[in-house]
Amino acid sequence: MRPSKRNADQLRDVTLERNVARYAEGSCLVKFGNTHVLCCATLEERGPSWLRGTGKGWVTAEYAMLPRATLERTRRESTAGRPTGRTQEIQRLIGRSLRAVVDLGALGERQIVVDCDVLQADGGTRTAAITGAWVALRDCLTWMHGRSMIAKMPLRDHVAAISCGITNGTAVLDLDYAEDSGAETDANFVMTGSGGIVEVQGTAEGAPFSEAQLLEMMALARKGIVDLVALQKAAIS
Repeated sequence: MRPSKRNADQLRDVTLERNVARYAEGSCLVKFGNTHVLCCATLEERGPSWLRGTGKGWVTAEYAMLPRATLERTRRESTAGRPTGRTQEIQRLIGRSLRAVVDLGALGERQIVVDCDVLQADGGTRTAAITGAWVALRDCLTWMHGRSMIAKMPLRDHVAAISCGITNGTAVLDLDYAEDSGAETDANFVMTGSGGIVEVQGTAEGAPFSEAQLLEMMALARKGIVDLVALQKAAIS
């Protein structure tokens, strides 16, 4: 029995609440159980300097955890002078995941920045951030399209993410902190609504995991992504 009493293939309670930030072009408060992440999409009329003259735009992300998102206060990274390696890795993952489903040429020479701020952490913050960031990005693009800033919607597909792991020899879906901290293997899967794989991250904390276990986690992840994409569709309908 899992600590949360969930079945092996069961997500935590997931909600996606739109339009929670008054000034952002797109926003979403995503909750995976007790993990809560605020995602805000901001349109910048200038793209990165290295894309100047190409006619292409860019989508990127920033990620941060509030000091009391965790049991003990975490020092703000801004006071430390630079983001940690973990933070940089996560925000790059979010950006890559979003760009995988965006036609950057349709944006023009503009940039959309999606800020993902963890309000409360209980495992799976990066996967929650990706899932909510898609909703915020979609609303930003809809805002642009409604003002004739873009001729067509550049989104090609949904994208969402979920964690899986091996605990007590069993593959499980959507690990909370209690499971993640003691898992024999933990992995993150980023997939599109049509089933394409954007990224897979997997780490054995003890004994190496087998190919069969990887495929078992992949099957769980696919089921979870289908459920998350359905929630995204319901949120924007």
